[in-house]
Amino acid sequence: AQLANLTFSDVSAAEPGSLEGAWSGTGSVSFTTGARETVHCRVRYSRTSNTSYLVIATCATSSGRTTQSANLQGVGTNSYRGSFRNSEYNVSGTIYVVVHGDRQTVTLTSDVGSASLRLRR
Repeated sequence: AQLANLTFSDVSAAEPGSLEGAWSGTGSVSFTTGARETVHCRVRYSRTSNTSYLVIATCATSSGRTTQSANLQGVGTNSYRGSFRNSEYNVSGTIYVVVHGDRQTVTLTSDVGSASLRLRR
C-alpha cells in the first residue's frame, strides 16, 4: 500500500474558475520501484491568504487509501506551487496545480514516486 506520496479530501463548490472548494478526479501514480497504479482523489482547497491555500486530499488506489496535506502559493495566473506531506507514510515532496475553469491538473513528485491527476468540480 504505497499510495503514500499523493493524496487529497472533500469540500463544497466555490466560484467557477477559483481554486477554493471541493474537487475530485483520477490519475496515475508511478513509484520509483517501477509500479504504476490508477488513483482516485477527493481534494479540498481552503484559502489561507490572498494567494495561498491549504489542501487536504484523500486518494485511493487498488493497494490502499491515504490522506495528505499541502500548502500552495500562487506562482502565476491560475497556477500554484507548494509542498505536500503524508505523515502516515512519512513522504513529502512538491505539488504543482494549474486551474482551467472547473478543471485542473495536479502534478506531485517525491523521492518515492510521482503522480499526475485531472480534477473537476
